[in-house]
Amino acid sequence: MIPLFEFSGACAGCGETPYIKLVTQLFGDRSVIANATGCSSIYGGNLPTTPYTLNADGRGPAWSNSLFEDNAEFGLGMRLTLDKHTEQAQDFVRQLQPVLGDELVQALLNADQKTDAGINEQRARVAQLKAKLTDLDLPEYNAAIANLLSLADALVKKDVWIIGGDGWAYDIGFGGLDHVLASGRNVNILVLDTEVYSNTGGQSSKATPLGAVAKFAANGKATAKKDLGLLAMAYGNVYVARVAMGADDQQTLKAFLEAEAYEGPSLIIAYSHCIAHGIDMRKGLQQQKLGVQSGHWMLYRYNPDLLDEGKHPLVMDSKAPSIPLEQYVYNETRYRMLQQSDEHRSEMLIAEAKKHNQAAWQHYQELASEPHGLGIQDASVANKPNKQSEG
Repeated sequence: MIPLFEFSGACAGCGETPYIKLVTQLFGDRSVIANATGCSSIYGGNLPTTPYTLNADGRGPAWSNSLFEDNAEFGLGMRLTLDKHTEQAQDFVRQLQPVLGDELVQALLNADQKTDAGINEQRARVAQLKAKLTDLDLPEYNAAIANLLSLADALVKKDVWIIGGDGWAYDIGFGGLDHVLASGRNVNILVLDTEVYSNTGGQSSKATPLGAVAKFAANGKATAKKDLGLLAMAYGNVYVARVAMGADDQQTLKAFLEAEAYEGPSLIIAYSHCIAHGIDMRKGLQQQKLGVQSGHWMLYRYNPDLLDEGKHPLVMDSKAPSIPLEQYVYNETRYRMLQQSDEHRSEMLIAEAKKHNQAAWQHYQELASEPHGLGIQDASVANKPNKQSEG
């Protein structure tokens, strides 16, 4: 499929934009995007220009920007509205069953839209529905006909993507993000993790790793990176993936497809190399690969649906650390500048980071081997939303 994201004004070699491009390439003709303030909102909506575009059928992403502190709730509101519109459209279809015919009504209401083929078939039905409604002139049904004409497109599946950086997801908007994950609603959350507040000058965030230098962490951050993925997995009913396109593009693709297909909240945490790291941006994807090989960035997918198949929900997609952490970190100015100014502290923090990475790897290995999937199989079942009771 053709990407519907083009000509962005991001920094040359930006590590965020390939993930957004992938979203539009896979799901762009039905995506509704809530974008947190940050780099992605600047190059995503620097009006009067926009990098988002339409396909040959005139369809493309619907995009809007909200603030750091409420973007997750902003996206949830989009999901609630879309769901309500769908519910109302289905009610009007049922009301008009006597004039639309049983076959069309049942096909519209029971359409399988899990695949692109199924979605395209539903679009064809909706086009047939609109044509039929336009030709109708029945006074007793005119109000329902007018309402259904305005809502008919809601019968076609829409994907809500809530997108932003680590400053939003780990810090300022974390409370809202947690609320949305706990809602059980079918939203897809993409965190473009640069491990620093990129757009506002490179301040340390809770995603900044141990030993890295940033504003407000001039002597190297002395605490470890927050494990957002593990926090989300604790709910049991949230799809969670950590990806790095430069390390494993197939795993990245698989995670995006699984997240979109999952009927519930999904969270993808995407390694996004950044000019603030102080690297040759032409080698950003190579640096991502080194990050995975060093154990700094583990790749995994946690899919609650696998429990229903009798499988373990947590799949580890990367191997144990295979290169020294120094081979990764000292390619980047954010680590190397501390080595040059305070070599002893740098060595101490990197030694701590190695211990942390090894412990994290061991912890995830243990979780992936637990017979009941993190010990939260019951929570996964209990937290799945009841579609009949949603309003």
